[in-house]
Amino acid sequence: MKNSPERYVVAALYAFASLDGLEELRAETASVCARHDICGTLLLAEEGVNGTIAGTRAGIDAVLSFLRACPGLHDLEHKESAAEETPFHRMKVRVKKEIVTIGLPDVNPNEIVGAYVDPREWNALISDPETILIDTRNDYEVAVGTFRGAVNPETQSFREFPSYVARNLDNQKHRKVAMFCTGGIRCEKASAYMKKLGFEEVYHLKGGILKYLETVPEKDSLWQGECFVFDRRVTVKHGLETGSYALCPSCRRPVGAEDKKSPKYIEGVACPCCHDILTPEKKAAAAERHKQVLLAEERGEKHIGARQR
Repeated sequence: MKNSPERYVVAALYAFASLDGLEELRAETASVCARHDICGTLLLAEEGVNGTIAGTRAGIDAVLSFLRACPGLHDLEHKESAAEETPFHRMKVRVKKEIVTIGLPDVNPNEIVGAYVDPREWNALISDPETILIDTRNDYEVAVGTFRGAVNPETQSFREFPSYVARNLDNQKHRKVAMFCTGGIRCEKASAYMKKLGFEEVYHLKGGILKYLETVPEKDSLWQGECFVFDRRVTVKHGLETGSYALCPSCRRPVGAEDKKSPKYIEGVACPCCHDILTPEKKAAAAERHKQVLLAEERGEKHIGARQR
């Protein structure tokens, strides 16, 4: 991405829609992104599109206009935030079996889905004592921040969510279920899965945590902590301002202030999550990479593995 005095526009988007001609759509999408100097990742599947991209205001508008002109995507929604530096190094457009992987081919939000809840109405729903509130994200994301009173399924990937439901939830006992995730896509697919299992009242946060943090004033918020995002900003706070976490270059986990106090934290090399499982060879390679990053910074250059705060 070219240097620009402007702040980068970061657009997180997804839409469940029945798509065909995926290879042709992939090539056309990649071409539009290249023409407008857009970086990020877009996933295409028969069930829809998902991804996060960054670029200039004009570039982002061009890509969104192109996607919304595609059959089935005219209602594509997106969430925006800003970044001082590009959060991505390159553009990837890929065709996948699923745009968010739950591993169950018969779960299709295009056929059945739970009820969307506007961020402004979310607090009332999750404050209802009859509501069980479930965070559908992975354990390391939950550790950074979550909603007050939310259940952590302690999953390491979204594929594990069905197993969590089978072990812990009952459609006769848990009659009112609310779920949320970063941008809305995982909880929407999770709601489709639970509706197929016979859960009657299933709700999910429209636009996800990102839309909630953008919409709901901090003084009224039931969100605690920061929100992990899958780009170089690492986390965002209320108002979608860049958060305080760094990213471990070895295990890609978020690293907070407390983690940095640990004797198992080595800047640019390891964090408490991966220190004990990294081989000496991998630690040495990480240390050399970090050394090259620091040398590049001294020269006023940007290394491809530059530190993420």
